[in-house]
Amino acid sequence: MRLSLQHGDRGTDRRSRGAGRRQVAACAAILIAPLAISSGIAPAALAAPPAISSQSPALHPMAPAPVPGVRVDRVDKISDRQLSLWVYSPAMNETIQVQMLLARDYHAQPDWSFPALFLLDGLRARDDQSGWMLETDAAAFFGDKNVNVIMPVGGQSSFYADWLQPDNDKNYQWETFLTKELPPILHGDYRVNDNKGILGLSMGGTAAMFLPARNRGMFQFAGSLSGYLSTTTYGMQRAIKAAMLDAGGYNSDNMWGTPDNSLWAEHDPLQLARNLRGMSLYVSAGTGAQGTHDRPGLVPGIPENSAGMALEVLSRLTTQNFAARLNDLGIDATVRYRNTGTHSWPYWQSELHAAWPQIAEALNVDSVGVSTAAPSTSVTDEPTCEVGGAIGELAQQRGDLGVCLTDERTLRGGAKRQQFEHGTIYWSPDLGAHQIEGEIEALYEKEGGARGQLGLPTTSETPTPDGRGFFTQFEKGAIYWTPETGAQMVHSGFRDVWGENGWEAGDMGYPVSGIENTEDRRGRLQNFERGAVFATTRGGTTAVFGKIWDHYKELGRETGVLGYPQSGEHNIGSGRFTEFANGNIYWSPASGAWAVLEGDIMDAWAEQGYEAGPLGYPTSDAHDTEEGLRQNFQNGFVLVSDGETKVNTG
Repeated sequence: MRLSLQHGDRGTDRRSRGAGRRQVAACAAILIAPLAISSGIAPAALAAPPAISSQSPALHPMAPAPVPGVRVDRVDKISDRQLSLWVYSPAMNETIQVQMLLARDYHAQPDWSFPALFLLDGLRARDDQSGWMLETDAAAFFGDKNVNVIMPVGGQSSFYADWLQPDNDKNYQWETFLTKELPPILHGDYRVNDNKGILGLSMGGTAAMFLPARNRGMFQFAGSLSGYLSTTTYGMQRAIKAAMLDAGGYNSDNMWGTPDNSLWAEHDPLQLARNLRGMSLYVSAGTGAQGTHDRPGLVPGIPENSAGMALEVLSRLTTQNFAARLNDLGIDATVRYRNTGTHSWPYWQSELHAAWPQIAEALNVDSVGVSTAAPSTSVTDEPTCEVGGAIGELAQQRGDLGVCLTDERTLRGGAKRQQFEHGTIYWSPDLGAHQIEGEIEALYEKEGGARGQLGLPTTSETPTPDGRGFFTQFEKGAIYWTPETGAQMVHSGFRDVWGENGWEAGDMGYPVSGIENTEDRRGRLQNFERGAVFATTRGGTTAVFGKIWDHYKELGRETGVLGYPQSGEHNIGSGRFTEFANGNIYWSPASGAWAVLEGDIMDAWAEQGYEAGPLGYPTSDAHDTEEGLRQNFQNGFVLVSDGETKVNTG
């Protein structure tokens, strides 16, 4: 939502600017007032994250095919490295200008391909130039950088989305244009490779998060600068509606429908956050307070740009909720909160500079020139890719991968990847060549592929010893698959603990879920067929399984009387026990599994020598009786009554 009053208004709207901005500020105030903001902004100021949308975003193809009807009508050469493309979009039935800054070595190295960074504009996007070219030092900043910068022009109030219906004589279908119509031209004519990032401000920041989430695999980096990262939180639909009416007289009902339409949730970055796993993420926002680039208002600390202040507060609140959601999901992100600053361009220029090192790393900018040129946009019936080297040897040994679909693609650190009809082969100098396929490959790509938390494969897909399924080991984890459990990822300390207990052949069996939050959200756990692995800051990573696991579940697991596990399973003669925060569970073949809680009964049993003493193993949990609190053992009981503890051994 571009509201940079210090630089003047841009474009012509149908309504009074002053009245429109007052309405935007008023809607912002409606959201802000109940939050009782004083000197700071509470991270949980907005409502809790709603249920995750059931939408299944498409996996974006590595080499997009040309879309019929798309054409480049004109190319304006502004300078040796600055172009304006005029691309006809069949979806919008309109020619769209795309401004480009070519990579540093674009002309010097005609055989190289280059990463691309999409820069999205704000709510008041003009039809003649990108705000990034008008309001920032982007042209100079990217002068020494080996990345193609892509800046679509236009799209005022569009949120870069596909709209339900036309409005103001515009048939906005921006998602289709940016993800399907434009990429084949960039790949085939301007040597863009598969490494892409997207960064946007305000409205563009919202799109920079939902576009990657809805088109998984297309982008490796996503950044939001003062974006609105929840579109369905209480009051946000009303604020967006008011802002769009002010910026061009657009009606949000024509975009995603009325507030009860599911399209709002399907474009909500907060609800789509889990689909961003494996990407490099950057989000930032100010507070709305007067900063170094703001003119002072009448009240000390309050800027003259009151609308920009209100909008930045909305951005800050939704950004904090979005960052909290990422944290809950275990998804890493760079989060930068400025102590001051309004909704205006000088701050966004600074954030572009600050984000660049992370963008460069995510897009492998330092590896430009290692990879091959981008594929042509021509369409043929037969694959034109070549297979050779270690990848070719493994493909020939396998014999069941089918024809190649892509050439070798160079990844970070010199690793390579090549796709085939029925699988993908990865190669690196240290790990060699390994193949993955089927549901294991699908989960691996969903979790970010080689850029995700698993790293590169260290084995090819291998049958499990019991014949039930298959597994692939990776640098930092593994994926196991069986017909009953599906594909499940195990990584880091969870894999280590599972391995210590015998892998799938041990007491725990196969994983049946991914890693998830515990019920009280104080820890993480992963479920297996006959147990679970828990991880907490204080207790470390521990496993509970077998009969002890069954009874632990009966007692309420981590939110029950025992609390979190504090140890693995100990062997004691013919029995076993596991320690918990508030007691232990003991098991033996003769007695079954029962808990002994810390307190008088545990103390009395300990004085008798635990299970090796005259009482033996517990045969019940502690329970209330007419005499007092009693717990039965194999050879007696312990009774606590009126502050006295009695031990009966026969």
